[in-house]
Amino acid sequence: MGRGLPATMRSAARAARLVGMAATGTGTGTGTGTGHKRPHPEPAARIGTHDGTFHCDEALACFLLRLLPRYRDAEIVRTRDPQLLARCDVVVDVGGEYDPGRHRYDHHQRSFTESMRSLRPDKPWSTKLSSAGLVYCHFGSQILAGLLGQPEDGPVVTALYDKLYENFVEEIDAIDNGIAPAAGEPRYALSTTLSVRVGHLNPRWNDPDQDTEAGFRRAMELVGSEFLERLDFYHRAWLPARALVEEAICRRFEVDASGQILELSQGGCPWKEHLFQLERELALPRPLQLVLFLDRGGQWRVQSVPTAPHSFQSRLPLPEAWRGLRDKVLSELAGIPGCVFVHASGFIGGNCTREGALEMARRALELGGGTEST
Repeated sequence: MGRGLPATMRSAARAARLVGMAATGTGTGTGTGTGHKRPHPEPAARIGTHDGTFHCDEALACFLLRLLPRYRDAEIVRTRDPQLLARCDVVVDVGGEYDPGRHRYDHHQRSFTESMRSLRPDKPWSTKLSSAGLVYCHFGSQILAGLLGQPEDGPVVTALYDKLYENFVEEIDAIDNGIAPAAGEPRYALSTTLSVRVGHLNPRWNDPDQDTEAGFRRAMELVGSEFLERLDFYHRAWLPARALVEEAICRRFEVDASGQILELSQGGCPWKEHLFQLERELALPRPLQLVLFLDRGGQWRVQSVPTAPHSFQSRLPLPEAWRGLRDKVLSELAGIPGCVFVHASGFIGGNCTREGALEMARRALELGGGTEST
């Protein structure tokens, strides 16, 4: 039935099924029909975590574990009773013990200082791990390989493993361990993070019913759906953008002899993060300065590379004399036909044609972003 659906709809439908299965513990290979039954079915695995107020990290840890075949139908036991926890196959966020050999993944004990970098020296992140980060560290590649149908040690899983930790799991680790994103007093409150939204699923302090079981199931569904949606985006949009930027870098000398002007073959591509990463990986001898692309409205753009992925400062802004000008006035001043605009800060400009946009980029390189006009 799903073969006629677009790929994105099939992906969304599969993600919804995975969320439901992981949150409720229902697998796909069992049923209650009249078929042959195993005479001695193996008991379901047990995932232990603490009861009471729940947090984002153990909700994600439990969801991730249930994506593994071994724990797909696992019962989640929420308790602080040491005897009940001892009977569990895996325990997260409780028990005061980190022992991956026995599948114990708590991070609250005073002796615990592990980070992704300490457990996997090839990784750069030094944020102290929570139960979510511990499960992801030990099982993340296996989980992604299973979801994507890719080799666990292949480039797709490797790239997405790093991306999801840095842009999804690490934030959960930091918040649960009380690590601020920056030093000093925050300028505004962060009140809509995933961790905050999970916290709101707990009973209110003055609710007559303080049972947390239903809320925890909802928390697993929430974190699970967002994890799978993020994975789908990075797999289907972010990763193809990297390939497009890498291709543009390889052919940059075909665009301009300087090798400092990049032309993207498709507009709307998120290029900045990939550009900085590929510059480092490929050890480019000269930094890239300007990027050409066709926007979704059919207009050619020339944009300066920022000094950092999230910076508003440009490596080489368009010439100051052009900034804030438009159309005929800009074209006459620059001596380039078809100019449409240059932003007041000089970070981006437009032209009606590819040739015009490329000439704007070349002229900017010649002028070095200075104040001289042509």
